[in-house]
Amino acid sequence: MSRHLQLGRGGEFDRLRRIFARLGPGGGRDLGDDCALIWVGGRADGTTLVLSIDLSVEGVHFRTDWLSFREIGWRATAAALSDLAAEAAEPIGVLVSLGVPGNRQRRSGNAAPATEIMAGVGAAARSVGASVLGGDLVRSARYLVDVCVVGWTAHPVRRNGARPGHGIWVTGVLGGAALALARLKRGRRLARSLFRRYAAPEPRITAGRWLAGHGAVAMIDVSDGLVADAGHLAAASGVRLDIELERIPCWPGVTPRAAVASGEEFELLVALPPSFDAARGFHRATGLPLTRIGRCARGRGVRLTRAGRPVAAPRGFDHFPAG
Repeated sequence: MSRHLQLGRGGEFDRLRRIFARLGPGGGRDLGDDCALIWVGGRADGTTLVLSIDLSVEGVHFRTDWLSFREIGWRATAAALSDLAAEAAEPIGVLVSLGVPGNRQRRSGNAAPATEIMAGVGAAARSVGASVLGGDLVRSARYLVDVCVVGWTAHPVRRNGARPGHGIWVTGVLGGAALALARLKRGRRLARSLFRRYAAPEPRITAGRWLAGHGAVAMIDVSDGLVADAGHLAAASGVRLDIELERIPCWPGVTPRAAVASGEEFELLVALPPSFDAARGFHRATGLPLTRIGRCARGRGVRLTRAGRPVAAPRGFDHFPAG
């Protein structure tokens, strides 16, 4: 029997399931979580080394006419660090493989693009107490920023701990990233706060560790959209997530339906015990709201409701959509 966690729906994750199968017996271990976990000194009382890797590709994750090279470096690093936040890990450092087009050495001020990208990487790492540990630099057809993050924790929070009766909560507000992207595509100017939401996301490291210390049983970061990522948590835990659309905390001007489809939010979706009532304490510790948006129930998948009535769930981002 496979020891890998179950994944939710989507073309990207269908491909991952086929990849897992082709690795063969012993070829993969505990795949399907936000991070790889390596127990150092034994699972009972040792430290857990936490690792993840995240690739940002020009034209898919960023455009150089929208973001400075420094912002590109920050954004790619924050996306990778968000996986550590979802595992309740403390960051140690990052390693970066950087691809730079040889015939597009456009200058950014007085610095070359690679230098500016790495300045952004370093700034994002320092913002969470981490360091740049090394990496690789190659010539490529377009800009690529591949960030490997390393952290540690004594008590990782995986995706598979939710059970019927647990509450489902989300940090922050949702929908800002999608709103910013839509306006950038139309060539519209963005308010500073909205632009920063897109260009300089903040990995929820402190939030993840606080939640782990206050009973979190399952957690995932919102990178593909809340409904899509809720589906992965539901699949890994073997439960159904009932989410109430009217409870979704939304960025100003964003509807709840648009908010639950918005990707690259990098907030945390977390399952907490029914008795949890420390949202105010969370806000004091992190400066962020924490909102209960539903509960876990027996069944499978995600059930989205409005005023108690089921509604169709919008799809999140998928690198390999069917059809």
